[in-house]
Amino acid sequence: MTRPVVSIAQSDRIEAAVDDALSPLDLDATVRGRLVAVKPNETWATKDDATGVTQPDTLRAVIRHLKRFEPRHLVVSGGAGAGDTEHVMRDSGMMHVVEEESVEFFDHNRAPFVSVDLTYAPDADVDGPQTAVMVNPRVLEYELLVSLAQIKMHETATVTLALKNIAMSFPAADHYGHPRHTREHDNCFFDDMHSFIAAMAKRFPIGLAILAGHPAMVGTGPLGGHTVETGLVVASTDPLAADLAGARLLGFRKQGVRHLWEAARLGIGAEEISDASFPGLSLEQAVAAFTAAVYGSRITPK
Repeated sequence: MTRPVVSIAQSDRIEAAVDDALSPLDLDATVRGRLVAVKPNETWATKDDATGVTQPDTLRAVIRHLKRFEPRHLVVSGGAGAGDTEHVMRDSGMMHVVEEESVEFFDHNRAPFVSVDLTYAPDADVDGPQTAVMVNPRVLEYELLVSLAQIKMHETATVTLALKNIAMSFPAADHYGHPRHTREHDNCFFDDMHSFIAAMAKRFPIGLAILAGHPAMVGTGPLGGHTVETGLVVASTDPLAADLAGARLLGFRKQGVRHLWEAARLGIGAEEISDASFPGLSLEQAVAAFTAAVYGSRITPK
């Protein structure tokens, strides 16, 4: 079995960190000639506070790197969970990047909607998790889904990384409500969020996961936590391996983040982070760099 590659880079320039993290990955066959959708974190932002979302320079760096491989079409796909998607994109500065780079923006919160069935781990409580989800059919057309996530703690999902970035954005908010937990139409996303995230990751495969610690958020999340600039970027074509690495930066192993444990059981990617190879920073070096930036003390995982 080919070992998944998890590429980790650090720089005081996010553009350099993105390029250094993506360069070791074989992206030509993955990107060239395909309809590529980049899904940033765009949960909520205002002009005064955009600390919880993808930063404009991160998005720009990713778009420019992907353009080198000549995708057939490149779209930034968004579906904010706590606000209007276009407002979040504009207030955060990401929409300026979309326009400047001449790529399409698509709000997958909007109608029309179709129902898509979900598959859970064999012994999951089928009465709890959502067994089908309403999405905009455009998301079913994406040939390469790029999850561009922030490295953040999350008060319910434990961490918010690549898998959660897709799972809690694709359910159409114009159908379920703004925010989705208002339940204008019945859903149980929040009753068992971990199982739901794993099931969504199975149904909507992520072809490229990029995690940015620019900034990272600790203490709480997905909003209102303590944000710190780390300059770290994690990238992999194995989204579960990327998330396992991101979880280790935040102090968790797979068993400490149940949606990652369930995703492994669903065969979404690497079952253990030890299965991966690290062409850039090692996981130990990355954890030391992350903890030094966030806590002022280098911690080396055992």
